[in-house]
Amino acid sequence: MPRSVRRLAAAAFAAAVVVAATSCSASTTSASGGAYTVWDPYPQFDAGSAWAKLLDTCGAQAGVTVKRTAYDTSDLTNKTLLAAQQGAAPDVLLLDNPVVPTLADAGVLTSTADNPLDTSAVQPNLLAAGQQDGRTYGVPIGANTLALYYNKAVLRAAGVDIASVKDWASLTAALAKVKAAGKKGITFSAIGTEEGSFQFLPWFWGSGAQLTKLDSAQAAASLSLWDGWLKDGYAPNSVLQNTQTTSWQEFATGDYAFAENGTWQLANARKAGLDYGIIPLPGQAGDSAPAPTGGEFVTVPVQHETGRYPVSDKIVACLTSADNAYATDTTLSYIGATDAVQAKQVAANPELQVWVQAVKAARGRTGDNLGTKYPKISEQLWGAVQNTLSGSKSPQSALAAAQSAAGQ
Repeated sequence: MPRSVRRLAAAAFAAAVVVAATSCSASTTSASGGAYTVWDPYPQFDAGSAWAKLLDTCGAQAGVTVKRTAYDTSDLTNKTLLAAQQGAAPDVLLLDNPVVPTLADAGVLTSTADNPLDTSAVQPNLLAAGQQDGRTYGVPIGANTLALYYNKAVLRAAGVDIASVKDWASLTAALAKVKAAGKKGITFSAIGTEEGSFQFLPWFWGSGAQLTKLDSAQAAASLSLWDGWLKDGYAPNSVLQNTQTTSWQEFATGDYAFAENGTWQLANARKAGLDYGIIPLPGQAGDSAPAPTGGEFVTVPVQHETGRYPVSDKIVACLTSADNAYATDTTLSYIGATDAVQAKQVAANPELQVWVQAVKAARGRTGDNLGTKYPKISEQLWGAVQNTLSGSKSPQSALAAAQSAAGQ
């Protein structure tokens, strides 16, 4: 088997593990003549949507026709790997950020050194999700992340001042008051998938733990926090099966004081009619915990016809320009990747300020040059969470097993 094909096969396995925790996905057809193919992970947007019209506009400005296909995220990754093997990758690819290093390592993507895309205004912590071995692969179109929603009525009844919630100890004290008042504490997703890792990471990182050492004392402290909440009745056992959607549905009943969830639930929060607020997820000792970033990178896959790159670069530049990124991020409930777009969003909706703060503190899951190692680490991490919260292992033993299985 040729080395390039072996790399693509390995990438297919790794990419299958990383299922997008926060977004949708894209589709296929190879470019020909004046048509340039764009694959994206937004099947919810049809040909009449603002997103599809923006693609048409960006193509027209570059002097070509855009042929767009949209897939679910996992399908998009697999289709891209197959197309790359056949020499038929799309000209422009929007890709969930944890998969970027995997496809870059497989030789599917060009870097910004190969195609000089402008990333100078992008916040470094967001750009890091698309970096591997010192190279950057694409431009983030925006980001979503996690924060802590709270129900003002429930906290009021329990005598909890939200301003007092600054770290783990004060949050746990608030949960104790809520339970004593006959209400429910906090809901989140601890399911045995990437969603579970995605939701656990703010607590893991908020303890000072690193993904290269899953069995550290800091990591054990973060898992002990969740374990203690379940044992004390502050969080329901349903978190073991909860997706981010079902945990949100629990919060939307109005019975819970807190819910860890994402930017994408803002519209649902308004629809639920709750008197809610939002604060950043607290770190163990205070300050905002780093939450993982979701969202896509706009990338330029490798082409045999290298003369196509300048037009692809123009399409990417158009899609990620400040005005167009603002419109797209608003549609997707994303926070902009640049200060300029973020400022425009907050000016239009001051409620987004807390999300801007959360995004500024966020981290890419594949950051710290973890790249293709992340899927295996994440799988072991969510397994440790499941083993602990189900009562089969202590936090320390679950994490020790995870560290060993991750081969670190």
